[in-house]
Amino acid sequence: MSAVLPPETHRFMLGSSTVTVVKDGATVLDNPWETFGSNQSPDTVRKLLEQNFLPTEKLVNSYAPAIIDTGSDVIVVDTGIGAAGRARGLGRFREGLKAAGYTPEQVTVVALTHLHGDHVGGLLEEGAQAFPNARYAVGEIEYGFWTDRAREGTPAEAGHKTVLANVAPFAEKMTFLKEGDQIVGGMTAMLAPGHTPGHLVFHLESNGKQLVLTGDTANHYILSLGRPDWEVRFDFDKAQAARTRRRIFDMIAADRIPFLGFHMPFPAVGFVEKQAEGFRYVPKTYQFDL
Repeated sequence: MSAVLPPETHRFMLGSSTVTVVKDGATVLDNPWETFGSNQSPDTVRKLLEQNFLPTEKLVNSYAPAIIDTGSDVIVVDTGIGAAGRARGLGRFREGLKAAGYTPEQVTVVALTHLHGDHVGGLLEEGAQAFPNARYAVGEIEYGFWTDRAREGTPAEAGHKTVLANVAPFAEKMTFLKEGDQIVGGMTAMLAPGHTPGHLVFHLESNGKQLVLTGDTANHYILSLGRPDWEVRFDFDKAQAARTRRRIFDMIAADRIPFLGFHMPFPAVGFVEKQAEGFRYVPKTYQFDL
């Protein structure tokens, strides 16, 4: 017998808000040093992976959109890969939304950390708006960069076309975010550029409890957090991305608050402790249950 199981979901309370993380899928990447630590030797990357009990020749990259239910709003943070990934077992956020007890029509806000395809692919479903009653919260700098025709003929052209197809059709329903702007009560945007020019992180506070949704600020719990200065192939401005990783995770470590990282090991929520070369990742366990 065989059966298709629903995607993994994980729910916890943050103050009076309910946070549900959905596993949109996962991919296996060969040769980790080609993506993380691209300015290091392959043996240096292999050694760090081995020290952390991880395979040295492959890594798993997963995707974790989130649903935040404040009681007055249902907010989707990033939408996953969408239909384009389903032949490869990806794009499962829509299933997960329903498995978590929500309908697409209940979503009131879609907040996007940035506009890469694995974050905006789920905005459309069969050519129509996937969340028909939602408004959109998008970084002003980010949107301006990806919609600019100056991207044509550059390495960013594919991303430009993706944004024109998946994001631009909803421009009239968008709120364009700048540093410190509020998305809903208790949820604010912070600029965290480098991975993309206008990448955002979102700070959520509910009844005194806090969570930072860090998007792609750091994309591997060892190779990015453990060595935040190592270059990452997918970072637009690698030096700026490294500075931003330090800044954002210095703040998270100093305040001892949890974060949700889009590509962290599912359920993608944890804490960081500052160490000499970077940060030690501590995955969530029962902290939110007591």
